[in-house]
Amino acid sequence: MTAENLDETPDIGGAYPRLPTRYLTLLRRHGDTRTVQPDDVLVAEGQRDRDFFVVLSGRVAVIEGHGTPHARIVRVHGPHRFLDELGLLTGQPSFVSMVAATPGKVLAVALPVLYDLVRQEPELGDLILRCYLTRRELLVGSIAGIKIIGSRFDPNTRRLRELAARNRVPYIWIDLEKDPEAEELLRRLSVPPQETPVVIWRDTVLRNPSNAELARLAGLKAPGSGEATCDLVVVGAGPAGLAAAVYGASEGLSTIVVDAVAPGGQAGTSSRIENYLGFPAGISGADLADRAVIQAKKFGATLTIPSEAIRLEASDGHHVVALDDGAPLRTRTVVIATGARYRRLNVRRLAEFEGTSIYYAATFMEATFCTRQPVSVVGGGNSAGQATIFLTGYASTVRLLIRHDDLARDMSRYLVDQIERLPNVEVLRNTEVSELLGEEGRLRTIVVTDNATGDRREIPTSVLFIFIGAQPCTGWLAQYVALDDHGYVLTGARVGAGAAPTPASLLETSRSGVLAVGDVRSGSIKRVASAVGEGAMAVRLIHEHLARLGEAAARPLHSV
Repeated sequence: MTAENLDETPDIGGAYPRLPTRYLTLLRRHGDTRTVQPDDVLVAEGQRDRDFFVVLSGRVAVIEGHGTPHARIVRVHGPHRFLDELGLLTGQPSFVSMVAATPGKVLAVALPVLYDLVRQEPELGDLILRCYLTRRELLVGSIAGIKIIGSRFDPNTRRLRELAARNRVPYIWIDLEKDPEAEELLRRLSVPPQETPVVIWRDTVLRNPSNAELARLAGLKAPGSGEATCDLVVVGAGPAGLAAAVYGASEGLSTIVVDAVAPGGQAGTSSRIENYLGFPAGISGADLADRAVIQAKKFGATLTIPSEAIRLEASDGHHVVALDDGAPLRTRTVVIATGARYRRLNVRRLAEFEGTSIYYAATFMEATFCTRQPVSVVGGGNSAGQATIFLTGYASTVRLLIRHDDLARDMSRYLVDQIERLPNVEVLRNTEVSELLGEEGRLRTIVVTDNATGDRREIPTSVLFIFIGAQPCTGWLAQYVALDDHGYVLTGARVGAGAAPTPASLLETSRSGVLAVGDVRSGSIKRVASAVGEGAMAVRLIHEHLARLGEAAARPLHSV
């Protein structure tokens, strides 16, 4: 490191503040002061277990690829700044190294101690969390992170990119269709085309890995510890499931959460939720999920993500959740929070364009394909409205297609008002997609039909977003609990006569000790706030269930 590299990084968007004196004093009383020399490594790239560091004097460099010919200084921090980012709180390995750049002193605070201190000083916790969320966004945009090499037309490339993006893992995508150096890199690695996509991080190369393999590489999943037995298994990490995890763990229940893709569920793909209580300026679904994950882990919940539940069954008085990639989970109680998947249009050639031109979520990753392109959005609910508003910042034009003539019928008024004021949005009423036109996996045009007049016309569309409702994710439940005619889980009085004894609580299914919350529950209100409320309520009902069994609700079978 040379002197010109050591200018301190500006405080970008409040991500790198200096700690006030009162917080420094508090941390000094509970931390370990260390003297450091240039090139001393405080945190190594790939390190999972690490302390919370504060720079007391001197400077610390944040370096990508430390110790390699391609090492690059990403940030430089001086006195009274704290280090690291969101991965420290979520248990992910560090994607960068943190190295002393000059002689100085640092303060190391063990993570459990930090958690105790922020309980005493909530404002300190808010400051750290706010900065760490911002730093993760900046990190994703400033380092290469994990490399994913594959074709834009390959569904496996799309799968891996979605997993990384949904879990906010820093990564760079090298498109085999556009990057002439990509094929040369694969040749040097002796990777034939049929074994792509390839994932590279540090000294590890994975050929067309599964979601579980990528998750382990990125540190999303803690190492397995064999069969676990607990008080509560929450299946699904959307708002309802995360609420159940936070309240369950905070009230002393040993709690495990599993989800097939990422925290946040459908809400996690929303660019901005503006009608959730307590966030007048709105909050992205990903930020809301990150905050909930940190809360759940703070109280001791174990998150196993991505990990898909494939079966629910009974064994020796317990419920058993079978997973696709690990030992089964034995538990006293289960909360089903698997939500629903987006419905697909019934139109020819749909599969041909999915993952390259057709998407079911509008996040930053999808928006990058829309820059100065004509985009169409199908759907009349809040998800379609939020996507339309978000995409106007990228696309040249956005056309919103609805099957009826009243935009306010299924969409919140605040979204309708915003859409009607946007100059590059056109709302097409009484309109349905009847045909998709394009070549080589790229959509060029959609043919739409006016369902009032029968007229057809072509609309230039490079990217199509579909938000036309959802189907419940209940295939894994088989015959274990009662479902309604549409596949949603029946609870409470809805279970009906003859299915089993009437459930003891509003959220309990036909199986005692198994509750359903959020979008997967028959009759639920499809809103984030109601899902969170149901998740919290479920924990109270679980305590009542355990009390009826004559057990102490807060007593775990063993530590998870």
